[in-house]
Amino acid sequence: MTIDHRSQNLQFLRAAFSIPILPVQYLVNIPVEAGYWFGESLQDRSQLQEDNGQLKMQNMLLKTQLQKLNAIEAENLRLRQLLRSSKRVGEKILIGEVIAVDLDPFSRQLVLNKGIDSDVFVGQPILDADGVMGQVIHAAAFNSIAMLITDPNHAIPIQVNRNGLRAIAVGTGNQQQLDLPNLPNNTDIQEGDLLITSGLGGRFPPGYPVARVVRMETNPAHAYAHITAEPTAKLDRNREVLLVWPESRLNKPDLAKAAKPADGTTTPEASLP
Repeated sequence: MTIDHRSQNLQFLRAAFSIPILPVQYLVNIPVEAGYWFGESLQDRSQLQEDNGQLKMQNMLLKTQLQKLNAIEAENLRLRQLLRSSKRVGEKILIGEVIAVDLDPFSRQLVLNKGIDSDVFVGQPILDADGVMGQVIHAAAFNSIAMLITDPNHAIPIQVNRNGLRAIAVGTGNQQQLDLPNLPNNTDIQEGDLLITSGLGGRFPPGYPVARVVRMETNPAHAYAHITAEPTAKLDRNREVLLVWPESRLNKPDLAKAAKPADGTTTPEASLP
C-alpha cells in the first residue's frame, strides 16, 4: 500500500480487480435506482393525469367559446345581409327577432319580439335578405304574430320578372312551395323564372323577390296549368326579420287624430278600426 501510495505502480492492478466488482455494484444500486424510478413514475403519472384533466377542461371551454363565436359570427352575417337588403327599401325599417314558431304542421306563423310599442301594425310586410317572408296578422303591446307566405291562408300578388305577367302566389302549407293557380296552359311562365312583388294592393313594396318557379306542368285535359314555385326567403332558418313601413303607411294620416275635433271630444268614427 505504501509503494502504491508513493509510486502509483499498482494502479493497473487495482483497475483489473475493479472489473469483476462492477456487476456487484450495479446489483447493489438496483433497488435504490428502482425506488427512485418508481417514485418519479408515480409523480409523473399523477402530474400527467392532472395536466390532462386541466387540458380537457380548457378544451371544453374553448370549444364552448368557439361555438358562441360562430353563432355571433353567423348572426352578424345575417344582420349585415339584412342591412344590405334594407338599402333597397326607401321606407322606414326595423329589425325584429323571431321568438317562437307555430308547431301546427298546417300553419306557418311566427311570433316576433316587436309590437305596438314599436309601431308594428296588422298587415305590415316582413322581409329577409333574400325576399318576402310574410305579413303581420296580429299586433300586441310588445310582440306580434306574422303569417308566412307559405301558409295555406296566405296569398300575395306577384309578377314574373322576365315579362311582367301578373298572378297570385298562394301558400300550400309546405315550407318550400307556393302555387300559382288559375293560369292557362299557354301562360308564358318558364322554370327558373323569378317572381317578384307587383305592389298591387299597396301592402307589399313592389319589386321584391318572392319565389322562383321550379315546376310547370300542363295537361290538355285541364284548362289550367299546375305551376309551383319555391320561396327565395329562408323561411325555416331566419332568426331576424325586417319589418317594413311602406311610404303609403307613413304618409297616411292618423284616422284617430283626424276624427278628433278641436275641442278634444271623440266622435264615434274615431273608435272604428
